[in-house]
Amino acid sequence: NNVTEFILHGLTQDKTVAKVLFSLLLVFYATIILGNLLIIITIKTSEQLNSPMYFFLRYLSFVDISYSTVTAPKLIYDLLVEKKTISFVGCIAQLFVGHFFGCTEIFLLTMMAYDRCIAICKPLHYTNIVNRHVCGWLVAASWVGGFVHSVVQTLLVIQLPFCGPNEIDHYFCDVHPLLKLACADTYIIGVIVAANSGVISLSCFVVLVVSYAVILVSLRTRSSEGRLKALYTCTSHITVVVLFFGPCIFIYMRPSTTFSADKMVSVFYTIITPMLNPLIYTLRNEEVKNAMKKLWSRK
Repeated sequence: NNVTEFILHGLTQDKTVAKVLFSLLLVFYATIILGNLLIIITIKTSEQLNSPMYFFLRYLSFVDISYSTVTAPKLIYDLLVEKKTISFVGCIAQLFVGHFFGCTEIFLLTMMAYDRCIAICKPLHYTNIVNRHVCGWLVAASWVGGFVHSVVQTLLVIQLPFCGPNEIDHYFCDVHPLLKLACADTYIIGVIVAANSGVISLSCFVVLVVSYAVILVSLRTRSSEGRLKALYTCTSHITVVVLFFGPCIFIYMRPSTTFSADKMVSVFYTIITPMLNPLIYTLRNEEVKNAMKKLWSRK
């Protein structure tokens, strides 16, 4: 392995555009940190927000902060420098941690759909089925699933020979751009990568669709007011799922090829979606807004 560092192409080579993106992404990243921290603190300190839904939401906000931090600071810094480099070890570490938090978020969103399905379809048994002990096990399973997925992805890449070139046409280290640089036939590994990442994304998405299909069927027997209330609570989660799963399926549910649109699509699920999550969950949720008002007045 002759490569000790990689050169990242970043989002753009135009210095004027880079300065604009620097200011924009800096604001986005600050919004991610502050918005998700606010949700974590609000749920932690509020006595009203003690249902399983908010238990999952608190962990989702933590994962959003961690996931965006894997790529955003490096991307923002690289927009101001001429030569964008990352060491081989740093590149592999970024790959591992990025897939760890990304896959954990996928599992968490799936658990949240299961929670909503039980809450709406079996309201009388909800507290017994989805109790705090079960919630803890579901969150732990999400972390373990993300870890196993990330280990597989990293092992597939780290055993490949890299003898040059070392320029990655991306703003962070990901599987497909690295497979493109390997000095070996990566077709089989590319298929395994697609099976590992893509199938997880697609299968979880199918579970989500089935969960909400069951919810819609069960709502047919409810009153119009009950249907509206149930749909209102699910809309926020559905929005987040579409924003996150759509780009992930586009990137990973295919062979090891790269497209020019990959970088912009990646910005969407690594920065835009974590930034929008706090807004989506707070602007459409009266309980969270009221808890935030109480927290603010207390301060």
